[in-house]
Amino acid sequence: MLDLDFVRAAFPALEGGWAHLDNAGGTAAPRAVIERLQAAAAGSPMLARGGPHRSSREAGESYAAGHAAAAALLGGDPDEVILGTSTTANLDLLARALRPAWSAGDEVIVTDLDHEANIGPWRRLAATGIDVREWRARPESATLELDDLLPLLGPRTRLVAFTHCANVVGAIHEVAAITRAIHDAGALACVDGVALAPHRAVDVRALGADFYAVSLYKIFGPHLGALYGRRELLEGASPPTHDFLAAASPPLRYEPGGAPPELVAAVGGILDYLDALDQHTFALRGDAGEAPRGRIFAAIADHEAALCARLLDGLRASPRVRVVGPASADPERRIALVTFTIDGVPSAEVAAHLADAGVALRSGHFYAPRAIAALGLDPAAGGLVRVSLAHYNSEEEIDRALAALAPLVDRAPRST
Repeated sequence: MLDLDFVRAAFPALEGGWAHLDNAGGTAAPRAVIERLQAAAAGSPMLARGGPHRSSREAGESYAAGHAAAAALLGGDPDEVILGTSTTANLDLLARALRPAWSAGDEVIVTDLDHEANIGPWRRLAATGIDVREWRARPESATLELDDLLPLLGPRTRLVAFTHCANVVGAIHEVAAITRAIHDAGALACVDGVALAPHRAVDVRALGADFYAVSLYKIFGPHLGALYGRRELLEGASPPTHDFLAAASPPLRYEPGGAPPELVAAVGGILDYLDALDQHTFALRGDAGEAPRGRIFAAIADHEAALCARLLDGLRASPRVRVVGPASADPERRIALVTFTIDGVPSAEVAAHLADAGVALRSGHFYAPRAIAALGLDPAAGGLVRVSLAHYNSEEEIDRALAALAPLVDRAPRST
């Protein structure tokens, strides 16, 4: 069990009285991240790396430390991690970097469930002669099923882009099984892990991902995207950057101009916080000491699952509420992200009503309009209402959200 007082004390942004249930849009940053960012901004000038003087050396060390911290979160090596302004920007750059090695008539497979960040860059390759095929989610389960992918794979499939956990559903896909099938077909796997990474430990090698994208500002960090790519794939691709940069140095080639240095310097604060939480949590259990970072994510998952179950129970109490995704809060099947609609009440009205009650969440398509269409939602609803939890959320916040929803549920017409 997490010590919620300890957790919440680490996040200054939680002191304002709002119930922050919009964590899939961006999490609060702990003091460990804020302090690193402030120190970097107030320290020596953030100069170009590679010079012989102290400030340049320190800049190089800061960039190296930021990449090492991101790599530790993902389970890769520091020179296999690209830091950029966002996942959208990182995946767009990756698609353009891979394209020169492919021929007209080669195929990529995208889904209709992903955030557009992992669809748009690959679909745009159609203008260059690449054939785009679509792996469609099953509307009844709102999930991607391997049986539906297998017939799409062929000798000219070069890459499959899919989500570990969709940001409008919350269901967890069996990535390792999917990547094995993709590799058996001779193709590459590009996984969007943005929605999952704040809630579970990620090990890109165990997953078999060739590329894996996350947004660090949704994992309690600075506003950066991190992209893992297998070293040989990054070295063999052709990013649109300076030709004289060595292929053996992927971060330099894939980070034109470099990511904002003070943000890179703050990445290590994510690990500082998770390590402090691990030590506090397991000291209470009498089991402190060095341990794999993944164990604190197991404790996080348990806490979030209890909150998610409370939320699902409250929502499912009314027949007027349609919940999307798994019926259970089982942490093996879903993260603590729940989307729903209320019959007869536009989703934007729901979000605005809760904001008036001090509950922060959002509505709409969340940059996944194809998923909204694929799930057969009523267009009049204006998309989904999304409640996305983090481990710093509390039972009281769930109850506050459910109480604020009650008047809307009571006045909505019954489904026919």
